[in-house]
Amino acid sequence: MTQHRHMLSPLQLRGHTLRNRVVFGAHTNNMSDDGLPGRRSGAYLLERALGGAAMIVCEPMPVHRTGVLTRGNYRHGTDEVIPYFRAITEPVKEAGAVILQQLYHIGAHGDSDLSFQPHWSPSGHASYHDSDGSHRMTVSEIEELIEAHIAAAVRCQKSGFQGVEVWAAYHSLLDQFWTPWSNTRDDDWGGSLENRTRMSRRIIEGIRRACGEDFVIGLAVSTSDAYDVTLSLESLSEVVALHDATGHVDYVTCGHGGYLDFERLMPTFLFGEKLTAPATEVLKGVVKHAKITSEVHVRTPENAEAILASGQADLVSIVRGQIADPHLVNKTAAGRAEDVRGCISCNQMCWGRRSRDYWISCLINPSVGREWEWGGDRFTPAETAKDVLVVGAGPAGLEAARVAAERGHRVEIVEAAAQIGGQFRLAGMQPRRGQVIDLLDWYERQFNRLGVRLRLNTFLDEEDLAAHPAETVILATGSLPDENARQRWLPSAPQLPGLENGNVWSPEEVLRREARLGDTVIVLDEGGNWRGVGTAWALAEQGKKVVLVTPDAFVGKEIARTSADGPARGRLARAGARMMTEHVITRWHGNGATVRDMLTGAEETVAASALVMATTNMAFDPFPETLPGKVLHRIGDCVAPRQAPYAFHEGRKVALSL
Repeated sequence: MTQHRHMLSPLQLRGHTLRNRVVFGAHTNNMSDDGLPGRRSGAYLLERALGGAAMIVCEPMPVHRTGVLTRGNYRHGTDEVIPYFRAITEPVKEAGAVILQQLYHIGAHGDSDLSFQPHWSPSGHASYHDSDGSHRMTVSEIEELIEAHIAAAVRCQKSGFQGVEVWAAYHSLLDQFWTPWSNTRDDDWGGSLENRTRMSRRIIEGIRRACGEDFVIGLAVSTSDAYDVTLSLESLSEVVALHDATGHVDYVTCGHGGYLDFERLMPTFLFGEKLTAPATEVLKGVVKHAKITSEVHVRTPENAEAILASGQADLVSIVRGQIADPHLVNKTAAGRAEDVRGCISCNQMCWGRRSRDYWISCLINPSVGREWEWGGDRFTPAETAKDVLVVGAGPAGLEAARVAAERGHRVEIVEAAAQIGGQFRLAGMQPRRGQVIDLLDWYERQFNRLGVRLRLNTFLDEEDLAAHPAETVILATGSLPDENARQRWLPSAPQLPGLENGNVWSPEEVLRREARLGDTVIVLDEGGNWRGVGTAWALAEQGKKVVLVTPDAFVGKEIARTSADGPARGRLARAGARMMTEHVITRWHGNGATVRDMLTGAEETVAASALVMATTNMAFDPFPETLPGKVLHRIGDCVAPRQAPYAFHEGRKVALSL
């Protein structure tokens, strides 16, 4: 309590006592079933309430048919959702959290594929979500959307929500009205500050009248300095002060970025932490009634305490941090902040899955979205404690060993290398990825807490495995780089032509500093992910002249889903890297490579002292299919090489089955 006393102190909000200052803020989890909240949605939110969050703001509810944005959006404009939401709100409140729902309309930036409606906006400007234009709203349509917001709030109240958060962030509909660049109207809804804020003030005043004095009303805003056309912090402060003066707004939560700089909205490890704290400090200075919430990259209890202790905000919204560890607050309150599983800011399974219109999960916490099946991060003891041997301490093996021990099994994990983590540790050696190393340190602390025996520098062969006393054996031996350096888009070549000329390396060898590279390096990035992009960036940061070759149409194709591809290309470009897209390597000469343009067939020779091949790995499984007297489970890359989330998932899943 003394280390995090500001974070853990209670707060009064419109007659409700928040048990601490931590909010699980609004975000699209995309977990609805045919537009209705169900067990997946409910268990996901309840786990964070059980974990200690003081206030939970439920997934955004589109208020109107023109505001539907995702496949998982809840049904708008119908009371059909009320009994389903009541089944969610009541358990959350019983668990001690206050629960609200966010109300939103995206304005010009809609999704016609899902809504089959025109995008409604103040002035008919272009969408930054897709290539569509938008419809300039008539006055009657503005009135229709005001009433739609109020009706949605009433529906929330009937559903058991204790309040709503009105969304005006990220250049959404209300932000579009506030911003002179996107609001060029010359009627009562444009021009002056009073006119531009008329719609949002009418909505909030209408909700207060309809829902009463004990109903919490929040306002979500955001700040961005990427373009000079968006609201400056000074202008945003004027907007917030005007709404605060009504006395109807109980809190203002401030995000970062928006549709013009989407990569800042849910920033990856490429960005710093506590991004909105300077802005919320300014907003605190202009409000008389509303509490101020700082969100965006408030990743850890330490981040939260720093913001609150310095007076930069009254509340903090920790979203990804509580996705990664839903019990972040309770662990901190119990004096166990070191046991909080820290988010690694990768966006791979939260925003990465949402961007593909799936329900969200988490790379390092595979129970996310499966709480209703797996019990979240609260483990049921096994009926019978077993002796379990885990072979391999990469992501799959680490999670299998930890969860098996959490359930009461006696666990030993062996690793051939001198450190845990496997290829995941190498990822943590790329620029700005120290959070991966932090996670591996967390696993070692958990092993100490749980009594897991960890043996490093230990390679087991078939005889060792057969002689081991454990009956249950989990094989998580991972994968290895393809020694033939085959390329998917050069399918006729069983190995890289010219491989025998030497100076061809894998990303793993580069990051382990085993490769002798010289001054100029070609990196062939077949996966479009951090294995290739991060290795190229690391080399460029070391002063190497880097040429990144990829068969994809742009560098970082697979990390585009995380919104990190643009910033990554920017880092590469500023470091002087040359990027050749839609090319393959047809031959390595030992001192350069012949590369072929996949569009024209033209070839050129690029001089280089070394070649790094980030191609698809091969599974490494040196053991027989079965062993007498052993129950074998194979998980992770030794089954098939894949990205880290699937290894963590299989580790958790097999341990739950024991």
